Amino acid sequence: MRWAKTRPHVTYDLASSGLTPVTTSELLGDLVARDAFEISGSNDEGLAALREAIAARYGVGADCVSIAGGASGANFQSLLALLQPGDDVLIEQPGYDPLIGAARAVGANVVRFERSWKKGFALDPYVVRTALTPATRLIVFSNAHNPSGAMASRDVIEQIGIMAEAIGALVLVDEVYAEAQHDDAPVPMPAARLGPVFVTTNSLTKAYGLAGLRCGWILASPALSNRIRETRDIIDGSGSFVAERLASTAFQNIDRLRARARTVLSRNLDLVRAMATAHPRLEWLEPAAGTTAFPKVRDLDDTEAFVDRLIKEHDTIVVPGRFFQAPQHIRIAYGGDTAMIKEALSRLDLALRHF
Repeated sequence: MRWAKTRPHVTYDLASSGLTPVTTSELLGDLVARDAFEISGSNDEGLAALREAIAARYGVGADCVSIAGGASGANFQSLLALLQPGDDVLIEQPGYDPLIGAARAVGANVVRFERSWKKGFALDPYVVRTALTPATRLIVFSNAHNPSGAMASRDVIEQIGIMAEAIGALVLVDEVYAEAQHDDAPVPMPAARLGPVFVTTNSLTKAYGLAGLRCGWILASPALSNRIRETRDIIDGSGSFVAERLASTAFQNIDRLRARARTVLSRNLDLVRAMATAHPRLEWLEPAAGTTAFPKVRDLDDTEAFVDRLIKEHDTIVVPGRFFQAPQHIRIAYGGDTAMIKEALSRLDLALRHF
């Protein structure tokens, strides 16, 4: 995350994993601005209308919904609520570094389990089971997988839930990329609906282009949700009333925003796929969902020097795989402006051929 915030500015950006931002006019349409931007009101436990909208969309009760500052805030809030110092937490590898950092900040012992490139980064219940320890209290993975876009089936997720329940552990599933789909498939059912052993985190950021609202949420059993909301009391108390009002408006228009996202992602993924599958230096793995792909670069043990040259000589950026504990890879984001993506891919192609 520190690299993402301090990296050089470039014209052609394949590192930013969010969707092309939704503009204010796209979101609000004819809504009276005075109502949309009311700056104060009751949202101590999250704006009631927002919690109810999230609950309705995912088929849970409002008492199962907690609001947080984006998916990162939702993950941190959940880990703080669910872990104690000295607990073991199993986290996927490759994986999103802030999840690891948050678990360590809580004082937990981080144990890794592998999602293998050879298996398409599939979530493997056997691998998870062999990584369990007597002190395991939480299993953490992303679905869709960040950075590869691989999706786990309901059966696989349920198997992991059974393992966790047998030892008194819980399962946290980061689903921030799950709804960034490239086709007309229905919205995936959140893991939290599979049983009280599961906790789901999500946001309006990656799949909907609303990063500026910092609207994240946690779905869990009523008992766990109460604990998670109490934990927020020592983090930031409550969120921005303005942002939560606008997020509530977004849920009123969520199907339109989802259609917009599908159009952008499908179009841009076609461009990435065409370049990557034809390139002699890249080994391609098709993402099932999300806004990023994670190809392997042939004949490189670490892509960081290549990314540095890509920035300096081609005004273009991707994310080095080392930030996901997979240094032979690069993460290519394709949620941005299509014309920019097309030119960035051309520059990436050229850089790879001459490195």
